[in-house]
Amino acid sequence: MDKQLNIIITGATGMVGEGVLHECLNDKKVTKVLVIGRRACGVSHPKLAELLVEDFFKLDSLKGVAEGYHACLFCLGVSSVGMKEKQYRRLTYDLTIHFAKAVKALNPDILFAYVSGAATDSTEKGSSMWARVKGKTENDLIALFPRAYMFRPGYMQPTPGLKNTIKFYRYIKWMYPFLRFALRGSTSTLAELGQAMIHCAARGYYKKVLEVRDIVDAAHRNSRVRH
Repeated sequence: MDKQLNIIITGATGMVGEGVLHECLNDKKVTKVLVIGRRACGVSHPKLAELLVEDFFKLDSLKGVAEGYHACLFCLGVSSVGMKEKQYRRLTYDLTIHFAKAVKALNPDILFAYVSGAATDSTEKGSSMWARVKGKTENDLIALFPRAYMFRPGYMQPTPGLKNTIKFYRYIKWMYPFLRFALRGSTSTLAELGQAMIHCAARGYYKKVLEVRDIVDAAHRNSRVRH
């Protein structure tokens, strides 16, 4: 039997985080969701509470609020476009690890799920700056948490009706059936990402790092026991 889950989500004002939040609010295994962010997510639901923080490097406000949670789904991220490595590392690696340690201090047994990206470099030695930084972030999170899962989505078909869908996706969403057929190992839906994260939180998965095919597999496993 699946246990009931209390879940923390970051990045809910972005496309990915909003999609993951949508799945959590509609999954009966999830009983409570705490969204932590810099601004309100604009969603109202009986399961949902929010904690606004001005600076993710100053997290004293988590005490007394972010306790008693089973999983943290970390969907916060920035694009590396136009950034030097030092700045990108601070906003990706430093910020994520700082937040992860703060959450773990309040919930020692918490599961940590991190949205990374396809082509992330686990060796930390490749030529792509963003991939190296993401790779180090993944590696250190896996070392920090006994239960940690890294998600590497590729193209994600947006969830209809959500407000934070990136415009690019709106323009090409009509191509999704072809992309799903032609690029099966690189394509999923945003809903599948959220469902895969919930499945890992509820039942675990046999891999620590989930590529696109693994995300789709975990999502389908979740859908079979969702209700």
